[in-house]
Amino acid sequence: MKQWVLSGTRGTDSLQLQDVPIPEPSDYEVLVKFHAASLNFRDIMVANGQYYIKTKDGVIPGSDAAGEIVEVGPKVTRFTTGQRVSPIFHLTHLYGSVKDSDTQNQLGGTYDGVFREYAVFNEQGCVEIPSTLSYLEAATLPCAALTAWNALYGGSKTLKPGDVVLTQGSGGVSIFALQFAKLGGAQVISTTSSVEKGTKLRELGADVIINYAEDSEWGQTAKRQSHRKRGADFVVEIANTMAQSSRAVANDGCIATIGRRGGSEGGAGTSHSSVLATVRRILVGSRELQEDMNAAIDVNHLKPQIDGRSFKFYELKEAYDYFQKGSHFGKVVVDFD
Repeated sequence: MKQWVLSGTRGTDSLQLQDVPIPEPSDYEVLVKFHAASLNFRDIMVANGQYYIKTKDGVIPGSDAAGEIVEVGPKVTRFTTGQRVSPIFHLTHLYGSVKDSDTQNQLGGTYDGVFREYAVFNEQGCVEIPSTLSYLEAATLPCAALTAWNALYGGSKTLKPGDVVLTQGSGGVSIFALQFAKLGGAQVISTTSSVEKGTKLRELGADVIINYAEDSEWGQTAKRQSHRKRGADFVVEIANTMAQSSRAVANDGCIATIGRRGGSEGGAGTSHSSVLATVRRILVGSRELQEDMNAAIDVNHLKPQIDGRSFKFYELKEAYDYFQKGSHFGKVVVDFD
């Protein structure tokens, strides 16, 4: 089989394609043949040596993929051959709050990831993908979609109909947050610097579009345009704009900061003590939460937003380069078939 590895931290120059034997599952493992994968900003950070934890030397990159089980170990009980699955991002985070040890068990970081044709996983580290999605669509879910779902439904305060959600930009997490918010009956305010992307966000259901390139005080604008002018009940903070997010959030609202990207902006208004809201850092989510999300996707026939350009397995370097340009809308996918 073929697999991509990162030999260094020189970005796409570190990606190397290898030929290796197909692994065999042990007692409690399943062998998965991948059909599709997708890229996240985190993959770029890993390739450039900028990730917040030390990654495995020569790691196989990527965390988001979908495939079919082609062989099971003799003691496996959760799955059978032929089922369509995805591995989970944190391989040991099965339910409840994330533990420190869970954060060290990451696909495509501390553990070999998904940019390979076959992989074995402990049966506990996989979930069945939604039956209504193709492999390409399902490959977008494990990191970006679950992060967005966790931001809205994974905390002590969860989204309810009539709430206001503020999303930032048009990357994977932001678009999934928009879709999940509309699914839950919320008003969605989306920011962007592109008129074209603003039109696409509105087509996906955004109620208000704010061009942050033209409005430096977009946080206050968002609050004024929110339902009853009370501000956003949930801010999905991915752009290092805590000052503006703090101005946009409602009293008793929640600012969900995503990974290591959100919430580091300086300047006036960044003091958490001046904001009557909860600041909650999101680090993907548990297997249980992912199963809840997949059920909601299935029941509501929600379709992930995939960028218009896709790539083949052998074009992974080109996919990385395209992703880094930032011109994509939605998820960038890699087709293994």
